[in-house]
Amino acid sequence: MITVVGAGTGSPPADDLLARAELVVGGRRHLDAVPLPETAERVVLGPLEPALDTIAAYDRADRRVVVLASGDPGFFGIVRVLAERFGPGRLQVHPGVSSVAAAFARLGLTWDDAVVVSAHGRDLRTAVHLCRARPKVAVLTGPGAGPAELGAALRSSDRVLVVASALGSPDERVERVSPADAAARDWGTAVSVVLCLDETRALGPVRTVAGGDPAPAGWALPESAFAHRDSMITKFEVRALALARLGPRPGDLVWDVGAGSGSVAVECARFGAAVTAVEKTAEGVEQIRANARVHGVDVHVVHGAAPEALSGLDDPDAVFVGGGGRELPAVVTACAARARRSVVVALAALDRVPAARAALTSAGLDCDGVLLQSSRLAPLPGDVTRLAATNPVFLLWGVRSPARSEGVAQ
Repeated sequence: MITVVGAGTGSPPADDLLARAELVVGGRRHLDAVPLPETAERVVLGPLEPALDTIAAYDRADRRVVVLASGDPGFFGIVRVLAERFGPGRLQVHPGVSSVAAAFARLGLTWDDAVVVSAHGRDLRTAVHLCRARPKVAVLTGPGAGPAELGAALRSSDRVLVVASALGSPDERVERVSPADAAARDWGTAVSVVLCLDETRALGPVRTVAGGDPAPAGWALPESAFAHRDSMITKFEVRALALARLGPRPGDLVWDVGAGSGSVAVECARFGAAVTAVEKTAEGVEQIRANARVHGVDVHVVHGAAPEALSGLDDPDAVFVGGGGRELPAVVTACAARARRSVVVALAALDRVPAARAALTSAGLDCDGVLLQSSRLAPLPGDVTRLAATNPVFLLWGVRSPARSEGVAQ
């Protein structure tokens, strides 16, 4: 049996578990913090494979093994690796308090409505986009993905970062800083977790299901759900297919270029994606912000004309291009060059379809499309109903195949 003990942020490991150990595996600070039997072999965790091989040798001989880990080792911890190698039935887990639970406890906040994301050994961009989209996020950090890097990526946001270091030790620190302040500091190696908060929404409502906001119960909302000008809004039939091809999800970044009223931007944000809406008119910018507020989502709005306004933005996972005009081929080209997954283009003018399609295929995207023509039920006098046709819209989409994604700007 392999005993896994959570330490660091909660109570110290039980002495009786350690007293019988013949092999103790853990980080140096965990090994140094507890009394160990003089006869026990110690393995300092570095590369996992050598440690796992040593554990396997002791386990085969039915000798007592104790693995020390931080907090709750079943929460983004070593339990997964051990279970994959030895099977869950060989593990006896004694969890401590996770760093996430401890950090929120220090603030007096519940965390059943928090999104937890690990940036340890992973691409930081997922954590960044979740922090942009959600009001309460806990980020498990790692080398090259700590408070400074997270702060630099969120420098323009209104979030507050809470950096919790050395939780459960005499050197414990919990500091509230702005993203800019976090980016300017060297935080060392003692950081346990970083909380990213929108403090205006930190006290969320009572929850039934833990985690971030659930997926919306409905989408392709009616046009009446958005403020818009002179019916200048992507119709819900078009939005439904566009959302299916964009595939917005938590951790993604979506651009809505030529956003107009921001209906596509808001719907993508409702699915949990971080969204940047680019709009050249001042009236449109205000409508996007108003619609985002009404639907309770965060949308970063850029006032400017594409493609020039796109140059300073982070690379998106998916892009929706609305509107038209002579600059459309250049806009689609710029978006297709940087999209990691897909680009969806809505066009009313037949003449612009070939150029938009060429821009998608030239960027190496697999292109497809459809002409959407819908008729809605409309009342007539005499309590009868007719079909009222909406304007036809071309929807093109380009999808980057996995084999081609390596060439996208990172």
